Amino acid sequence: MSIVTAESCTAGRLAALLSEALHGGFVTYTKLNKTKSLGVSAALLKYKGAVCCDVALAMAEGALARSPADIAVSITGVAGPDPDEDGNPVGLVCIAVACHDHQATYAERRYGDLGRDAICERAMGDALTELIGALRAAAGREGARNE
Repeated sequence: MSIVTAESCTAGRLAALLSEALHGGFVTYTKLNKTKSLGVSAALLKYKGAVCCDVALAMAEGALARSPADIAVSITGVAGPDPDEDGNPVGLVCIAVACHDHQATYAERRYGDLGRDAICERAMGDALTELIGALRAAAGREGARNE
């Protein structure tokens, strides 16, 4: 299966880790870029802010819709050193995975102020865990269809 990423606080580092199966990626720091590049609703961003599970889901679904990839993973968060413009604390990260043939999943993590690199590393690790879970679920459904 091919993968597309949509990243904010990790700045494309997840895409670099997934280069073997990567179809492409989006790095969208600003709310405007999330709207223009991924189709995230400006109203959603205005009312919920850029770091929430709803935005992570919209990012993953938007990346999947704009790519021929089979599965998308997104990360949005506050890596620091300061809280974001919406007042979200350093260390808040939301991750989502979207796939064409099953319901999207998401996770919220609160790592605390561990430093930018540590937050990004933990976010990428958790995103990979979510992605592996979705790939296993997709493989299980595919196996069940073939029986």
